[in-house]
Amino acid sequence: MNTRKARFHLSSAQVIIAGFLSVILLGALLLSLPCATRGGERAPMADALFTATSAVCVTGLVVRNTATYWSLFGQAVILALIQIGGMGVVTLAVTITMISGRKIGLMQRSTLQEAISAHHVGGIVKLTGFILRTTLLLELAGAVLLSIAFCPEYGPARGLWYGLFHSVSAFCNAGFDLLGDPVPYASLTAYADRPLINLTVMALIVIGGIGFLTWEDVGTNRFRLHAYRMQSKVILLCAAVLIALPAAYLYVFELPQGPLADAPAAKRALAALFQSVTTRTAGFNTIDLTALSETGQCVMILLMLIGGAPGSTAGGMKTTTVAVLLLSSAAVFRRRETIRCFGRRIEESVVRNAVAILLMYVVLFFFGALAISHLEGLPMVACLFETASAIGTVGLTLGLTPELGAASRLILMALMFFGRVGGLTLIFAAFSGTQHYAARLPREKITVG
Repeated sequence: MNTRKARFHLSSAQVIIAGFLSVILLGALLLSLPCATRGGERAPMADALFTATSAVCVTGLVVRNTATYWSLFGQAVILALIQIGGMGVVTLAVTITMISGRKIGLMQRSTLQEAISAHHVGGIVKLTGFILRTTLLLELAGAVLLSIAFCPEYGPARGLWYGLFHSVSAFCNAGFDLLGDPVPYASLTAYADRPLINLTVMALIVIGGIGFLTWEDVGTNRFRLHAYRMQSKVILLCAAVLIALPAAYLYVFELPQGPLADAPAAKRALAALFQSVTTRTAGFNTIDLTALSETGQCVMILLMLIGGAPGSTAGGMKTTTVAVLLLSSAAVFRRRETIRCFGRRIEESVVRNAVAILLMYVVLFFFGALAISHLEGLPMVACLFETASAIGTVGLTLGLTPELGAASRLILMALMFFGRVGGLTLIFAAFSGTQHYAARLPREKITVG
């Protein structure tokens, strides 16, 4: 009699989640070693786990000053976790498999397709090679430019390390920095008037945030915009609008009355542009965010929730999600049966996914803030800012995170993981398999609005 052994198969979504969890736990163990801290003592496991989660989820929220608490080994571990989280655990695993010369099976290709939000499996290995080469080239170029700025101030060795660390952190939209000495959690506030640092960091953030598939489209078609995929056109248009409009708002309404009231116009313009770019998932800042009005902070909350492009190093709901919702609303207003964009039709299933993502993000973001506000007795707007930063994997903070209790930190960790892995990925992992029904239920109308 033949004995059949039951085999356990993980879906692509489950593989992605397991990969991220494994790297987070490994990173936490490494950060809890005595050699990971400057003082030589073991970091509390809760702090190590929070830092590892923030690094792998490329968020940048911290409970310990990265510059002064972690040793060079600890900072190197954080940098490695940022790189793995930014490229994606699956992307890195497949890259290692490619380098070792092993064959990549259909299961690995399917998982990689979902990890980088590719439209089809064909050509996925070639795309992975393109992603790896482009990532290393851009991070190296950013490191060189930033080192030119840091070396005269910190010396060759420290300047080169700072250049590399901040280049990878910026490209991966992580927001971790080593500039919190002597002023803790200072980020780039001391360099608000340094064009080389500001422009380099902004360029890395934008390139990392537009997505791997958009890179490929731009690299293939160059300046032939009509040949771009509809998704690439939407991403580039949304990126331009979401950089220009918030920058104009900050320059006109916030900075003249707030943190840069007496600064020259050129410095205010650079600061407004930097904050507009970084708010949608990078986590660096060149101004004191607590000096902004509540209106300005709410604008930042909205930008953090939107985030960057799918299949990128950025988090958030994604610009394409917001674009699809707006296009769907426009179709309703104009009484169109189909949703159109750049001469193409968008499927109804995409709209359903967008609505589900919006609902999940808003519910988790709001109720997470509500719970933290209740637990800590803090103002609701400040808590909304922290939870938006966590679920959008941004890393900007009003200074609350290091002071939060254990329960509130757990909420932020869960939001960071949700924001990096993706809501639909978690849902698909929990309910793997698709149910097909041969018959349809009777239809009945329901009034909305």
